[in-house]
Amino acid sequence: MSDQSSSPTSSDEDVDPESEQTDELGGTLSKWTNYIHGWQDRWVVLKNNTLSYYKSEDEREYGCRGSLCLSKAVITPHEFDECRFDVSVNDSVWYLRAEDPDLRQQWIDTIELHKAESGYGSESSLRHHGSMLSLTSAASGLSTTSTSSFRKGHSLREKLAEMETFRDILCRQVDTLQRYFDNCASGDYRDEYHRDKVEDDEDDFPSTRPDGDYLLNNNSSKEKLFPMTRGPTGIDFKGEAITFKATTAGILSTLSHCIEIMVKREESWQKRLDKEMERRRRAEEAYKSALTELKKKSHYGGPDYEEGPNSLINEDEFFDAVEAALDKQDKFEEQSEKCRAPRPITLSPDACCSISAQRYFAKVYRREVEENGVVLDPLKATHAVRGVTGHEVCHYFWDTAFRNDWETTVEHFNVVETLSDTAVIIYQTLKRVWPASQRDILYLSVIRKILSTNENEPNTWLVCNFSVDHDSYPPTSRCIRAKINVAMICQTLVSPPEGNKEISRDNILCKITYVANVNPGGWAPASVLRAVARREYPKFLKRFTSYVQEKTSDDAILF
Repeated sequence: MSDQSSSPTSSDEDVDPESEQTDELGGTLSKWTNYIHGWQDRWVVLKNNTLSYYKSEDEREYGCRGSLCLSKAVITPHEFDECRFDVSVNDSVWYLRAEDPDLRQQWIDTIELHKAESGYGSESSLRHHGSMLSLTSAASGLSTTSTSSFRKGHSLREKLAEMETFRDILCRQVDTLQRYFDNCASGDYRDEYHRDKVEDDEDDFPSTRPDGDYLLNNNSSKEKLFPMTRGPTGIDFKGEAITFKATTAGILSTLSHCIEIMVKREESWQKRLDKEMERRRRAEEAYKSALTELKKKSHYGGPDYEEGPNSLINEDEFFDAVEAALDKQDKFEEQSEKCRAPRPITLSPDACCSISAQRYFAKVYRREVEENGVVLDPLKATHAVRGVTGHEVCHYFWDTAFRNDWETTVEHFNVVETLSDTAVIIYQTLKRVWPASQRDILYLSVIRKILSTNENEPNTWLVCNFSVDHDSYPPTSRCIRAKINVAMICQTLVSPPEGNKEISRDNILCKITYVANVNPGGWAPASVLRAVARREYPKFLKRFTSYVQEKTSDDAILF
């Protein structure tokens, strides 16, 4: 590519696969910002599988203004615009434009190549993510359990440890009893039993009842024969029975406590579940409500809905959007006028009444003309304003020093070249009214005084603005270049004062003829352009003539 500033460039010719993720590719692209500012040049950087953009290359030190991870990004070339492509990740979409189709394709290929070589979805990538997950799980112990859950389960773990201890004790007791029962099943049991019985009699234990089934202990209570005897291995059955009973009681008590704790935790988790279900229900209702509202009214925010041959917005929606934007602009201008204290106009009462009756009413004539689908309606407006001269009206209309005081449709203007004291070349961009595209004009502005050849007719002042070309300001893709041929023609009529009085502003009247032939270019619907012309031209004349009267009310008359 010959345009190195806007093509993706890298510092190294040969890129090492191991270090490819740290290489940086950058260039200038036009990015759709919003429906007010439209397309703006931005410095776009491709690095580490991330697409970032900055306001300019010089402002990179202030940080990027946005970024997209390309792992799951979808790059879509535009169907109609050969210079545009879209980069989308889920609901986030970047609309980008290159200078030409070749440069667009170069950017798309570079992004796709970088995305493919980033390793997303490869075996090494999966192994890397898995090892990170395992490391996290090992460090946390229970990755799904929070610190508060550990605190709440502390007593439960203690009870489970107690049950583990009881289980060990119970296992030992079961082994002991099993050994005894195994010995009982052997053939030597009777001999060992009688031998143990004789030894018990010699030890003078409590006497035996005649039936021999029970033994009477020191507390006069009856107990079975076997609990008071020792087995063939010398087992203390009474002690084992007491221990066994205590162990089972401890197990039952601990189990009861565990069940109680788990029931409480179940209630807590049930409350949490109910709260989450309620939140989900509310979120679903809010989503359905928002979706319903979204379907009721149209929302447009991308470049696909702006003015163009393939715009997705129809003529009626275009008209409504422009009208709403102009209404908003009118309200802003009204508020600005209220905040600005007007200068008093020092005219006589009769002159003030005459001005109020005449200065805001102009006759506008239009003829509908279309060429190749573009509206070229010529316009003529006639107006009469008391208290000002034709020289003053043309002076304030031509002089750029006062342009921003009365012109509300201009966003920026610049004097490109001064040809003489009465002729300048001016470039200006007009404020954008969405969804119409932004427009700019480059024109030559000339002011002239035309002397009358008839003594009974006044002299004429003329300002003519007509489009020209200049090498310093060629047409750009950001704005549509409009063509104009406009003339402001003014004559001053003087009513002689009574007696020998001097001529005052009460005695002068300015006749204004304004003609305009404008080619707006672009693809705006004809109905919209004509409606805007009917609405804006009278407002323009009212605003401008009021400004001239206010500026000249205290000044000397300039004929």
